[in-house]
Parts: sequence; C-alpha cells; structure tokens
Amino acid sequence: MKYQNKPYTFVELVELKVSDLERSLSYYQEIIGFKILEKQENKALLTADGKTALLSLEQRANSLPKTQKTTGLYHFALLLPSRADLGAVLKHFIEINERVGAGDHLVSEALYLNDPDGNGIEIYSDRPDTEWTWNGEFVAMDTLQIDAQGILAAGASTKWEGLPEGTVMGHIHLHVSELGETEKFYKLLGFEVVTPNYPGALFMSTGKYHHHIGLNTWAGVGAPPAGENVVGLEAFSLVYPSKEVLDTTVENLKTNNIDVVEENGILITKDPSQNKIKLIVK
Repeated sequence: MKYQNKPYTFVELVELKVSDLERSLSYYQEIIGFKILEKQENKALLTADGKTALLSLEQRANSLPKTQKTTGLYHFALLLPSRADLGAVLKHFIEINERVGAGDHLVSEALYLNDPDGNGIEIYSDRPDTEWTWNGEFVAMDTLQIDAQGILAAGASTKWEGLPEGTVMGHIHLHVSELGETEKFYKLLGFEVVTPNYPGALFMSTGKYHHHIGLNTWAGVGAPPAGENVVGLEAFSLVYPSKEVLDTTVENLKTNNIDVVEENGILITKDPSQNKIKLIVK
C-alpha cells in the first residue's frame, strides 16, 4: 500500500486495555483472524503477517468496563489487500453468525463490529484511488449501503484463513472533546484535512490518502477522557518516514507548548483529548 511507504506518516500499532486477556485473544484469533506474535502473562501482541505487530492487548489489574460519553477509541481499522479478501471475511462472519454493521464510504467498503469489551473494529478494503473523487484538496466520502452480494461474489474463490498477510492498520478513528484545537494539533503532527464537512467529524491524512486519522465529537462536545483503568485505548503509534521528519514534528509540538516526553526510548505526546500517541521511526 503506497500510503504506508515513504514519505508518508501512518498509523501502525494500536494498544488496547482489555478486561480478560484470554477472552480477547480467543475473539481476535477466531473471529478477526489475528495471529499471536508475542505473549506475556498479561499482554499480547497480535499480527497478520507474523512480523509486524498491529494490535497490543493488555489486561490491567482492577480494570473497569468501557464508559460512554468519553474520549478515546471509536474504532481502529484493518485494511485488507483486496475486495476479494473482504468478501472472504464477510462470508466467514455469515458462517459463524457474527453480527456486523457495514458502510460504503465511496473510497472504501467497510464492515464494523465490537470486541468483547466494546472496542470498535473496522475491517475494510479500498476502492482503487483512481476512483476516488477529489474536489481540490478534499476527497468525497459518505456512508451508504454496501453491495453485500457484490462483495461476496468478489470473494467467492478466496478462502478465509485469518487476516491475509498484506493486512495493515489503515486508520484510527477517535472520540475527541472538540474539533478546532484537535485539528491544529494533528496538523502539527503532519496531517492534512481531507474531509472537513462530515457532521461532527474531521478526516485527516498524509500523502492524499482518504484518511489515516478520523476525529469526531459524537460522544459529546467537551467529553472527558476515560479513567486510567477503564478498558479501551491505551495508545497508538505513528510511524514517521525519517528521523528528520520526526525531529521537525517534535520541534513543532514543543514550539506550540505541547509536551513530548520520552519513555523507554519512545517519544510520547497526547492530543487535546488526552489520547496518547507514540511517535516513532522504523
């Protein structure tokens, strides 16, 4: 996927707090199709290709259930290599009687579901970018009914064997407390607005992708962050194309009085809604 190569910045590892690690591992392996990359007593890293960690699950002591009307994760989104792969996933969900939502976003076709702790998941495939409609710097997006039969037909000869090797973390969509300062913050991180007029939401990207970051106030303007022990988003990682680009980004944040701290050799910042972001170069 060209949007995950230089010179672009993209989302890779999403870190979740869960209430029961074994229950979550069963779900993410059997329903979603992840493989375990590493496992400790209370934490596991999950992968599609056996090399790159896309999802981290950690069971905290004294964890609390997901709370409503707070900032944090709306969903993380797994981008499949092809529409045929999406068809294979949809057939799998039908066969196991897994209830899902769906949406045709013009640029992509998507399925939606929630893990046992209520964390939102999107699984999608992109339409060719030659079919996306741009009006200047903005891309047309919508939420329409999917062509389920067409998707199933595309995947008719593709066997579901878990997440295919080319699966990547396509984007992350966050609940935030407001959009104005949040937009300014993500611009400092290097992202550009590509869909500005979606009700209560903004979509931002690098490299003219349809979005790497979704931001919405659907949990309420002024929503507070969830408590530290509440299940949900712990952090997500942004991969920068070079140390020079990352250094410039960090300088921009500090110039604007935004804290950047180093923990275990990793630079960490927080958006205005206290969503934690790790800034890395691979």
